[in-house]
Amino acid sequence: MDLNADLGESFGSWTMGNDAAMFPLVTSASVACGMHAGDPVTMLDTCRAAYELNVKVGAHLGYPDLAGFGLRAMDMTFDDLFGAVLYQLGALDGVAHAVGASVDYVKVHGGLYDRTLHDAEQASAVVAAVQAYDPGLPFLGLEGSTLLVAAREAGHPVFHEAFADRAYLPDGTLVPRLEEESMIVAVDEIVERALRLALKGEVLAIDGTVVTLTPHSLRLHADTPGGVAAAAAVRAALEQGGVELESFA
Repeated sequence: MDLNADLGESFGSWTMGNDAAMFPLVTSASVACGMHAGDPVTMLDTCRAAYELNVKVGAHLGYPDLAGFGLRAMDMTFDDLFGAVLYQLGALDGVAHAVGASVDYVKVHGGLYDRTLHDAEQASAVVAAVQAYDPGLPFLGLEGSTLLVAAREAGHPVFHEAFADRAYLPDGTLVPRLEEESMIVAVDEIVERALRLALKGEVLAIDGTVVTLTPHSLRLHADTPGGVAAAAAVRAALEQGGVELESFA
């Protein structure tokens, strides 16, 4: 099982999350590429740390929305989104190459993540850009999303991430972050859900429905209160439960 986290999201003097504490816990790091978060020095430091710790690097692609941290949906044209994705891939790949690392997968962020769950036009723009850059680059995302369907149809390897600390709806999608019950905060419950996902491929939805999933990666959070402690507890429990931790990429 892979453990992934969104890292490298600081910008200038503004700090997001605790990357130093998270790196020893993950096997894959989705690194912000400078449009929704991150900057050249942060990207460089993050890729260097990933390389030194043998953590795979993913391009974390977002809308050009630093002010909104990429969480707002944007009505970008196909060409504009195509160009934005290419720009981000090229930037991170160049930085990664400079420190001996490589971009091993792609994942979309925030508002783009939510939009491409169902929006075929934006999903196709993302996939087309990634394919133009590297036809074999794997995608990581939510199982059943329009983005992953389009990526698979285009010949890209696709992998599913699941969330132990996010509430699920019965259809396998996530409860929106703005809703009060969207986050699981009790560490014991997060650990229990992580083990169930890793060992059984299932999670309880908010109505008690058992949702069957095929997770390849569990998402860990460093930017939520108690997130690092919960991530450490999840990793320890998985190791004690005999789950082999390695990147999917």
